[in-house]
Amino acid sequence: MEETVYDVITAVLMLGGALMSLAAAIGLIRFPDLLSRMHAATKPQVLGLLLFLLALAVEFRSWKLLPVLAVVWIFMLLTAPVSAHMVGRAGYRTKHLRPELLVIDELDDVVERAQRLLREAEEEALEDEDDDPRVDDDPGHSYTGELDDDEMLRARGTGAGEALNSDAQRPGKNPEG
Repeated sequence: MEETVYDVITAVLMLGGALMSLAAAIGLIRFPDLLSRMHAATKPQVLGLLLFLLALAVEFRSWKLLPVLAVVWIFMLLTAPVSAHMVGRAGYRTKHLRPELLVIDELDDVVERAQRLLREAEEEALEDEDDDPRVDDDPGHSYTGELDDDEMLRARGTGAGEALNSDAQRPGKNPEG
């Protein structure tokens, strides 16, 4: 009699887990946009896995198995929301959503403000680009703006490596500048 009760509990838990997985699969096929599909892929799947793991625990009735099952469920509980969050962010950034299905778009104001601040920073950088004469905007050229430093060394007949070595061999010269 006791074995029959355990078998019925196991069967109910397995059917519940299977129904949750089926609901997730149907949601992935039937839901209209990325955000609702993402929700369907994560929420019932975590509960379905929990029901399957509980069915395993009831079926095997071993205390040694419980920590392993708990670790499996904790990893699923930690990874499913993180992966859903990353998929949701990527979908929002690449405009793979249907705004007419959103009741509230909380990220719209945040994204608009960030884009405005980015544009302002780019415009400010363009305005300030030529203001400071002490800043070397082109590190490949000398400060006087004549020739490229490497071209000046080639014109003298020495390579860049030879010039550094010859400066390093002179007493009182710092090869690093």
